[in-house]
Order: sequence, then C-alpha cells, then structure tokens
Amino acid sequence: MSYYNSKVLNSNFEKVEIQVRESLQNVGFGVLTEIDIQQKLNEKLAVEFHKYKILGACNPKFAYEALKFDSRIGTMLPCNVIIQELKDGKIEVAAINPIASMSAVNNEDIERVATEVSILLNKFIASLTD
Repeated sequence: MSYYNSKVLNSNFEKVEIQVRESLQNVGFGVLTEIDIQQKLNEKLAVEFHKYKILGACNPKFAYEALKFDSRIGTMLPCNVIIQELKDGKIEVAAINPIASMSAVNNEDIERVATEVSILLNKFIASLTD
C-alpha cells in the first residue's frame, strides 16, 4: 500500500493550485495551512528549488470524529496535499493515504474514519483534469 495517491497534469502550477483548492472543497475539505517550500528554502537556505506547495487539508466532520476516538490523533492531522512542478514542466498533485498513515494507531474506529477520508481524497485526486 502506497503512502500517497497522485496524478500528473499537463497544466501550469497556478491553474492546478486553483483547481486543487476548489476540488478539495467539493469533497468537504478546507485548507488550514499552506507552506510554499520553494519560497521557504530560498529564504532559509538561499537555495533554488522547484515550485512545491504543501496544503494542510481538513474535513472538519472526520477530524472531529477521529479526535473523539483518540485525542492524540491531532499529531497526524491535517491531511497533507502537495502540488509540485516536475522537471518536464508537468504538475503533480499528491495526497496522503490516511489508511497507510493511520494504520500505526491500531484503532478500528480510527481505521474506519481513515477509510472514509481516503475515499474522499481519492475522489478529489480523480477529479483533477488538465
């Protein structure tokens, strides 16, 4: 089982980012955090890096449900989604596989929530188009 699900698109970074945000909303997720890796690495290390953003996506209903089962599950929230420009100019979008990440918790209730979240994130990835 892979720890992520991804799709590569023939589009530009900015258009894909807009589509990602809209598609996440369409399946019930909001973006809580955003890290522009390209900017931060340049700022902190003075290095060049390709366009790369990490979006911390959260579905409040499922986050609440998981937190009721285990208050420490917050260490594994939110669900990260990345957008990165590949060497060939294509854009990859990848989302964490919550089933893989939450399996370490070894809690059947959490696994059920992770499965439901995984279905939504897979739907989100599948909805992305060039």
